[in-house]
Amino acid sequence: MSNPAAFWDKIAPGYARRKIGNPDAYQATLARTRSYLTPTDRVLEIGAGTSSTALELAASVAHITATDISTAMVEIGREKAQAAAVDNITITQGGVGDASLSDGAPFDVILAHNIVHLVPDVPGALAQVHSLLKPGGLLISKTPCIGEKPLIRPLVAVMRAFGKAPDVVHLTIAGLERHLAAEGFETVERLVQTGFVPTLYVVARST
Repeated sequence: MSNPAAFWDKIAPGYARRKIGNPDAYQATLARTRSYLTPTDRVLEIGAGTSSTALELAASVAHITATDISTAMVEIGREKAQAAAVDNITITQGGVGDASLSDGAPFDVILAHNIVHLVPDVPGALAQVHSLLKPGGLLISKTPCIGEKPLIRPLVAVMRAFGKAPDVVHLTIAGLERHLAAEGFETVERLVQTGFVPTLYVVARST
């Protein structure tokens, strides 16, 4: 897709209505993530979508900034925050590579769930995240590692051709971990979640 923001704008209404495919796994990820948060933390979430995760975690931190490249996703997120009366969240448009992400930096924690594989320049993205964290701050991410399943590459290509999927990076688990180490992150916890596409959940500290 030449315009990823337009892709996510188009699917935003349906995305917001869609039920979570595996609610038990989602709740487990929330609980695991929440265990690393403190009431004084200032948090940034990149690729927040409609801010569902940010809203779930807002009560555990001092403030959370939820960003997404899609204006439609941001608008839906703001409506949800207003309806839930959550007042320690800022929802704004922005994506990896944007200078606007530095507003409020440095952060104690940066969340990047289901976004790293959608960023063309993974090393550059991780370098920016590192620059936005306090020394010793945490990156908490969950990334589908499509490169572990090379046979699905043609399927992804077909879906992209018909506008049914965004551009993706075919990361492997080992490759993603190498990128993290190269950009100055030390792994605190890692968990490989199996499924149609293996997913790497990782907590990494900036060094």
